[in-house]
Amino acid sequence: MEKVIAKKKFGQNFLKDKTVLEKIIEAMPYNDNKIVEIGPGLGDLTKYLVDVKSVEAFEVDTDLCKLLQSKFDKEIVTKRLHINCGDVLEAWQSALIDEDYDLVANLPYYIATKIILKALADPKCKNILVMVQLEVAQKFCAIEGQRQFGSLGIITQSVGEAHIIMQVPPVAFEPPPKINSAVFLIQKNTNRNDENFEGMLRVAFKQPRKTLMKNLSVNFDKNLLQEAFNELEFTKTIRPHQLSTSNYHQLYKKII
Repeated sequence: MEKVIAKKKFGQNFLKDKTVLEKIIEAMPYNDNKIVEIGPGLGDLTKYLVDVKSVEAFEVDTDLCKLLQSKFDKEIVTKRLHINCGDVLEAWQSALIDEDYDLVANLPYYIATKIILKALADPKCKNILVMVQLEVAQKFCAIEGQRQFGSLGIITQSVGEAHIIMQVPPVAFEPPPKINSAVFLIQKNTNRNDENFEGMLRVAFKQPRKTLMKNLSVNFDKNLLQEAFNELEFTKTIRPHQLSTSNYHQLYKKII
């Protein structure tokens, strides 16, 4: 391994397991889209990605940028790889790049959720295949009735389909994180673009152990809610995780 010390402030845990790296490549959707990699680190995944497609990489650590530019000098010259040095969230406007792409990355865990939500809203992003904390992957992939089901699962189901590819133990990384990780895939068929709907979801799941009616009553007229619940045949005692994604869209149309 290169003599690089992982920096905690960037949430660096370098994926080194060859089997996991190969499975990520195998799970990539088959298409002509460009690849965006966020947080390439030491370039272990990058090495596999540039063998199959051209890659646009974003790395915030200036030391790692220099390492990557040296390590992949040939790929950079042939335009198989382009490395952007800086904060990807600052560079990300409505679209991260000006062509269709798939996000494939071992994401920095401390900003993983923000990055995924940005990608779900980006019209140029078509698929998301990422490594994150297991708990985060479960939230994005959860369906109604499951303990992890919440606003992230509903947002994801509203724009496409998601499932976990594999769980990954700490020993696959250097240094090993203190938590288990997972690779999951989101295949988009539209983009998240309704802030009011997501605002309703935040209110609905703010206190998940309380009833949905009680949570929503904090921000919405109780009489309007009662009328909507009656029309949709929701009970007053139903809890946030017990409704489906389609149920939430039906409710939204009634109360907004």
